[in-house]
Amino acid sequence: MTDPTPAAGSAIVIGAGFGGLALAIRLQSAGIATTLVEARDKPGGRAYVWHDQGHVFDAGPTVITDPEALKELWALSGQDMARDVTLLPVSPFYRLLWSDGKSFDYVNDGDQLEQQIRAFNPDDLEGYRRFHDYAEAVYQEGYLKLGTTPFLKMGQMLNAAPALVKLEAYRSVHSVVARFIKDPHLRQAFSFHTLLVGGNPFSTSAIYALIHALERRGGVWFAKGGTNQLVAGMVALFERLGGRLMLNAKVARIETEGARTTGVTLVDGRRLDAGMVASNGDVMHSYRDLLGQTRRGRTKAMILGKQRWSMSLFVLHFGLSEMPKGLAHHSVLFGPRYKELVNEIFKGPKLPKDFSLYLHSPCVTDPSLAPPGMSTHYVLAPVPHLGRADVDWATEGPAYADRILASLEDRLIPNLRRNLTVQRIFTPADFKSELSAHHGSAFSIEPILAQSAWFRPHNRDRSIRNFYIVGAGTHPGAGIPGVVGSAKATAQVMLADRAQA
Repeated sequence: MTDPTPAAGSAIVIGAGFGGLALAIRLQSAGIATTLVEARDKPGGRAYVWHDQGHVFDAGPTVITDPEALKELWALSGQDMARDVTLLPVSPFYRLLWSDGKSFDYVNDGDQLEQQIRAFNPDDLEGYRRFHDYAEAVYQEGYLKLGTTPFLKMGQMLNAAPALVKLEAYRSVHSVVARFIKDPHLRQAFSFHTLLVGGNPFSTSAIYALIHALERRGGVWFAKGGTNQLVAGMVALFERLGGRLMLNAKVARIETEGARTTGVTLVDGRRLDAGMVASNGDVMHSYRDLLGQTRRGRTKAMILGKQRWSMSLFVLHFGLSEMPKGLAHHSVLFGPRYKELVNEIFKGPKLPKDFSLYLHSPCVTDPSLAPPGMSTHYVLAPVPHLGRADVDWATEGPAYADRILASLEDRLIPNLRRNLTVQRIFTPADFKSELSAHHGSAFSIEPILAQSAWFRPHNRDRSIRNFYIVGAGTHPGAGIPGVVGSAKATAQVMLADRAQA
């Protein structure tokens, strides 16, 4: 059965995550008839949403930075994002808590930030200022100049190399931070951000220090009603532009003729034809499964199988019958170990006995995400992906959840378990089954230097000339700014290809 939509001048985007939505909006804004096909019953991908007993649980990313990159999607068609989405400022950006009782409010106010640094170690104040200057430099070079540049040729990487060498991109984020800052708490405070995009602070390229400058420049935000409302706003914009969203439309195969795609076949047998196909799905899944019938798909999957993949996450969503006092919107609870724990998370071979936690408490900013007087939360722990630690999460998950709740109750939320009303867990096994994530990785390919820019899967496949990749698995990488940036890079290539056709 073939869908009647004409293929000429049309595009199919597989997967309605942030990357797929942003790409579909760009294509539709440029006049390309675009169909967005999503396997699940709701759009969002990793930014899925659950509703349970009046609680609104965002499944995925909750830290919104660089709001201008999002506003640009509406501006393409002369519209205003405020029509569909309200962004609320978050302060502090994060509250950092250590097991020795020390804390640090990561704020955007320079004076407050420096006052806290001085309290930890007065000698680190000048070092922080030099680190901030460094972060600004890598922001200018790595984000503004290269963040949305599609690296399709090795020459582009060679052209960028002198600037990257000058900025010591070959060093790790932590090593650069440690060069400027001596206090161990502050070293953690200014290096943990790589974990938010799936990177090990001790091996991720120093170019990712730009996250500090990105946050200081643009702030940290939260969508009113939850991240799901940002997804809903993007869908509303896409459909207003004439785009077509198909839910419960799982792709079984990307169809090809020679060195070109011709469309997709869904698991229910429907065939959708298009002149261009882009995938926002897991990059391994896209090549190994959707293009597995082709030599290119098998070859690329073999290459991807040899690459390093980011860690996974154990996520526990829970509701409480009260709103705990004194919480920040975002809290990071460091465990007693840092480097040793991070190395075990990325290398395995088993689930570490201890953990560090990120707690999201959105009702601090937006009480509407829970019934009156109650609160909604999620807490996540970075854990090894299934290829590093073959954990039986069906057995291990409930016990791990209990340990996390006990830790939160002991360190931050008194009487948590007594006030617990609802909970659900999402494990690496769920990342694999629900999102087709290779090894259950939460952030796709690990962002080390040897797997960045040209060394990452390209925004356009080099062999199948009208097949494109968008999202965390391509340049520039994971995180909302990363996948939205990937959509801009991929759209540039697709629009240029269309113009030349």
